[in-house]
Amino acid sequence: MAKHGKQYQEAVKLVDSTKDYSPEEAVELVKKTSYTKFDGTIEAHLRMGLDPRKADQQIRSTVQLPHGTGRQVRVMVFAEGQDQKDALDAGADHAGTDEYIQKIQEGWFEFDVSVATPSVMSKVGRLGKLLGPRGLMPSPKAGTVVQGADVGRVVSELKAGRVEFRLDRTANVHVPIGKASFTEKQLFENLSALMESIVQAKPSAAKGLYIKRVTLSATMGPGVKVDAMQAMQLKLA
Repeated sequence: MAKHGKQYQEAVKLVDSTKDYSPEEAVELVKKTSYTKFDGTIEAHLRMGLDPRKADQQIRSTVQLPHGTGRQVRVMVFAEGQDQKDALDAGADHAGTDEYIQKIQEGWFEFDVSVATPSVMSKVGRLGKLLGPRGLMPSPKAGTVVQGADVGRVVSELKAGRVEFRLDRTANVHVPIGKASFTEKQLFENLSALMESIVQAKPSAAKGLYIKRVTLSATMGPGVKVDAMQAMQLKLA
């Protein structure tokens, strides 16, 4: 088993592993336990009371983090004509169809999220085996297959901090909520927006406890457990 370094051991001493902290306390503590020289990412990890094997217990949606994630998001838009122009005007890093499809088939993946218009999805569908495993495939469920005025709007939202969350195969949800350099207020508001969206996305088929556990952690840092009931009551003011 790999041994943690001295800095990690010092960070662990700050956390009571037997305690479920209030959201405010957890945000304060997760900043204190971030010890990397670079600006580490703060993530929320949720253990859900859902069965990922059942189609009616899936969750997949998006949330607009009021303060973004702290990282520059590279947006690729598969579109033609006016939609392509609107995407570039809204700040898309790349926009087009055939030339980018060819580049991707040749191994180019210099983007973090992709958007497509319905009219070109038949072409983009050929990239499913390449984009799907990387989480880069446009999807109506993720709100990344749009047309008309929605193209520019979605690009602007993605650039401003819209992130996707989804249930994974182990019944967990992992979402970045900012950087260690963020203020406690910024992290708390981002966490509040996320929790509100996840509660709203609760499947009607969900049974029992919807959110079993909430943990915050900084890059390479220890987990800080959050009181799940308090977290579920958070809402962005």
